[in-house]
Amino acid sequence: MKVAFGMEDDKNLTDGHYGDSNYFLIYEFDGEKFRLLEKRENKAASVDEEAHGDVKKFKAVISQLEDVDVLAAFRMGPNFLRIRENTSKKVIFTKTKELEKALETVKKELKS
Repeated sequence: MKVAFGMEDDKNLTDGHYGDSNYFLIYEFDGEKFRLLEKRENKAASVDEEAHGDVKKFKAVISQLEDVDVLAAFRMGPNFLRIRENTSKKVIFTKTKELEKALETVKKELKS
């Protein structure tokens, strides 16, 4: 299972919207532990939005994370909710910006 974390820097999830993350850290989760696969550029961050939560940004996020099963974020936004409601992807709100704590939160959620 692949999990994408929207990142501000190498230690913190973004405090803004998922589509505005500086990049995504893509991990593989085997049911017990995470293994970092890649640091992926966020091409959606450059999408011009006509309004906050624009569908164009939603489509840009989904298109670059097609191979990912779970999207993890510090907070929710309109497009993150749209992803949850309109795709087969699981979304998890970590409620922490710290990557190490977020990994534990996601692990607990996926094992429950």
